[in-house]
Amino acid sequence: MSKKNPSGMTRRNVIYGAATGMAAMAAASIATSAHAATQAASQDAKVAPTQELAGKRVLVTGASRGIGAGIALAFADKGADVVITYLRSADKAAAMVKAIEAKGRRAVAIQADSADPAAVRRSVEETVQRLGGLDILVNNVGISRSGPLAQMSLDDIDAVLHVNARSAALASQAAIPHLKPGGRIITVGSCLAERVPYPNLTVYSMSKSALLAFTRGLARELGPQDITVNLVQPGPIDTDQNPANGDWAEPNKRLTSLNRYGKPSDIAAAVTFLASPAAQFMTGSVVTVDAGFNA
Repeated sequence: MSKKNPSGMTRRNVIYGAATGMAAMAAASIATSAHAATQAASQDAKVAPTQELAGKRVLVTGASRGIGAGIALAFADKGADVVITYLRSADKAAAMVKAIEAKGRRAVAIQADSADPAAVRRSVEETVQRLGGLDILVNNVGISRSGPLAQMSLDDIDAVLHVNARSAALASQAAIPHLKPGGRIITVGSCLAERVPYPNLTVYSMSKSALLAFTRGLARELGPQDITVNLVQPGPIDTDQNPANGDWAEPNKRLTSLNRYGKPSDIAAAVTFLASPAAQFMTGSVVTVDAGFNA
């Protein structure tokens, strides 16, 4: 029989009790460590995105509103200084500058007509002067003109091709001498470059499909300089030009797999990813963000 100690507990009970207490202390310690690790990871998740592109200098064309504005704000959130161009929306451009500055980043708005070659080149040179250099060019500006090709005026055809396609080539041409290894050129196209589900989009779709060849060709040219060139193709995105409650909303939603419109932040997420170190091995790539519109 086991001998009892003065308290009446057996030696076996004492050992068992001590072991149980130690196990409980260890479990509590593990739980505390796990909680601390979770808290640290949570803090890292909050801090890391703002540091990912810290100090990068970015030009986003056509960014006073819509997708471009979402892209500009996303870059500021990740620590970049941002220049935007705009055509007529001076008040919205000024508001964008204030919004970026409120995030602690430098911001400049440049009035530039993307159909004017001289204005396109000037916007790049002014960006370099104001920010002290250029690391990332985002060719975002775009316009739409719809209608049967047989009835479209030469002015409308020229406007679409000049803004949607030529301006990307000219801005990139002006930016290349300023980009260092690790530089990025990211162009925003359209899912309609590869699928034309409605009539009367011929010229618009043609202008956007040109960006596919532009991206792949320029990626070949700039690869030896360690500069990547990629294309993001949005699907239906809720903007003032294509609102989620507009006339085309229901037909557009039915053509998607998710049956909904996206947000400018959905496109901004793809663009900032392509600008990040995580995408350093991607070039000549086409990233389609369209809720399955082209599936």
